[in-house]
Amino acid sequence: MTAGGAGNATAAEGKRLVGELSEPAPAPGRWRRRLAWSAGLALAAVVLASVPWLWTTVAAHGHVYDEAEAPAADVVIVLGTAVGADRRQPGARLAGRLETAAELVNSGRARVVLVSGDGGGASGDEPAVMTAYLTERLGVDPGRVVADPFGLDTYDSCARAREVYGIERALVVTQSYHVSRAVALCRHVGVDAVGVKARCAECGFGLLVRKSVRDYAASGKAAWDALRRRPPAVESPPDPGVRDALDR
Repeated sequence: MTAGGAGNATAAEGKRLVGELSEPAPAPGRWRRRLAWSAGLALAAVVLASVPWLWTTVAAHGHVYDEAEAPAADVVIVLGTAVGADRRQPGARLAGRLETAAELVNSGRARVVLVSGDGGGASGDEPAVMTAYLTERLGVDPGRVVADPFGLDTYDSCARAREVYGIERALVVTQSYHVSRAVALCRHVGVDAVGVKARCAECGFGLLVRKSVRDYAASGKAAWDALRRRPPAVESPPDPGVRDALDR
């Protein structure tokens, strides 16, 4: 390249840079519109993600009670959760659910208890531990307790209560952070369910926040299971256990 050509190229590049530097900055209005658009998208995402949780909340509205105000029903369903470290005693939250159920039976507001949980759970055999605690520690008549070892999650417990055990109406006992989802699912599969908030002596503020956040996230799967009417993970023939216990 000749000296003249190099000079022309340098001059052209200089003009281009000057032109870029002299371009006006985006108007404040444009930035505000971009910010509003981004905020709108974020809000829409939050609302969309909250739809399943809103469904469980609305579906359970008016069907959740404190223990002292719970109505009567023939059957109370106790949903399983973690067993204690010794694998023989219920964990604190599970114990609270069982104590609430025992009080409902002892006060005459329920006649039969269906304990529904994972018989092969990571922490232990939930229904076996629940049955033993109710009958040996809390004085519930063993003939009034029926165990479902295939209540692998909340949806399965509700679906099997209706399809396998023929339950049409029941009290459902679990902690406050879980009760709306449980009631919504049970009612969706055909059980006229009333939720009863279980005792929870060790439920401090931090635990309640963590469990509430977890339940918020779990509501998405719950809504999807309900929408597609998923069959239980374990399908069983009809079991007369609850009916027989009621006939005693």
